[in-house]
Amino acid sequence: QLQASGGGLVQAGGSLRLSCAASGRTFSIYVMGWFRQAPGKERELVAAISRGGLNKYYADSVKGRFTISRDSAENTVFLQMNSLKPEDTAVYYCAAVKGVATNNMSPSGMDYWGEGTQVTVSS
Repeated sequence: QLQASGGGLVQAGGSLRLSCAASGRTFSIYVMGWFRQAPGKERELVAAISRGGLNKYYADSVKGRFTISRDSAENTVFLQMNSLKPEDTAVYYCAAVKGVATNNMSPSGMDYWGEGTQVTVSS
């Protein structure tokens, strides 16, 4: 019900835009987030956005470079990633949950997960 896309290979300093399309239900009532998992590391929350889009959370490592947004009419969430670094290389996953604050999303508490999309940043 969540389909992520937009990953790819990019050079350091470049940009990518990830999309997460929701289907099967109205995700406007869900808090949405993007997680990432690099090889050998735990899955971590990168960015999250509240139901109405007013509240946003960013991990310190991506603040000022990544922007999360949502289009409720299209049931889609986006992650604009600029000034990419090699350490941003990971599989990126979108997720949805109800009733959780944007800064309190954890991998073990999500209601829905999308399939991951690989982001590779070369130096």
